[in-house]
This record gives sequence, structure tokens and C-alpha cells, in this order.
Amino acid sequence: MSSNHEITLRLASRLKDERKEKGLSLDALAKLSGVSRSMLSQIERGESSPTVASLWNLTRALNVDFAELLDEKSSTIGPILDVVRGESTPVIHNKTARCLIRILSAPEDVGDTEVYDIHFEKGASLDSSPHKAGCVESLTVLEGCLEVTTDDQSENVTAGDTIRYVADKEHAIRAPEKSRAILVVKNA
Repeated sequence: MSSNHEITLRLASRLKDERKEKGLSLDALAKLSGVSRSMLSQIERGESSPTVASLWNLTRALNVDFAELLDEKSSTIGPILDVVRGESTPVIHNKTARCLIRILSAPEDVGDTEVYDIHFEKGASLDSSPHKAGCVESLTVLEGCLEVTTDDQSENVTAGDTIRYVADKEHAIRAPEKSRAILVVKNA
């Protein structure tokens, strides 16, 4: 195997590992980096080498430097497993829904229990398709007020309130005013 091919495969593996450790889907990383989802998929499979510009955007989106992507990971594990600084927290700015979603859950919890800090602009509407069967969401309003609708039933909640609802049906969170909430998604 040529050294160039080995580097491409190591880079592919590390990019995928970093993305998963940060709890990002291919779509989320594509939005954060500006690199298309299809190109990310090809890079992660080792089928394509990223351009310098793509690699720069990916390392910035993942908050790693290029050298870290090629280094072997340390095998020493201490009592503090991870610290994600505020400026390094993965963020999805959903301009269509008019909200900013900060991913707070640990990468290994993706698909099990996911935690999000969501900042809603006035008039925001975060509409979601049904998640997998048995999924339940818990939403705690920190600021403002929100209207939660699931399976055509709605409830208004204000700062300090927590609402739990089924998320395996069509559901939506609407903000009549600027609001902030913590959302916990628990998959069955």
C-alpha cells in the first residue's frame, strides 16, 4: 500500500471518528463546514482526498488541527473523560426554523439520549418528523414561552415548565417570542 493511500485512509478514519465523537451527522457536519454531504461520505470512505480548502473547513468545523487528524490517539484515560469548551460545542444554525441548536450530549449517546440547548428567535418553528418508535422528548423552558404540538395536540409552556411528549409522531416547537430551552431526546 502506498504511503499516500495510507494517509488517505488514516485521514478518512480520523475525520469519521472526530465527527462521531462530536455527535455530528454527515448532514450536520456538511452544514457546519460547507463541504457537501456526498463529498464528506466519499472522504470518510477513503474514496476521495479532500482539497486543502475542504480540509481547512472540516478541521475548523470539528475544532481539530490537521496534525491531530494524523496522530495516533493517546490510550491513557483519566477520571475527566472530556471537556468541550463553549466555543467548541457543536452548533447547528437552522436558519429555516430560525433557531440555534447547541449539541450538549456526549458523542457516544447519540441515538440513545441526546441533549440540546436551543435558542429560538421570535416566530421560530422547529418541525420534526416522527423519530423511532417509543421516542420521548422532554423540553424544559429556560426563557420565554413555547408551544409544543405532537400528534395534533398542543400545550403552551413558559419559563420553568417541563413538558414530556411522544416524539414518534409529527411534532413541532414554536416560539411566539424569543425563547430558550433544553431538549432531551430519549430513544426507546
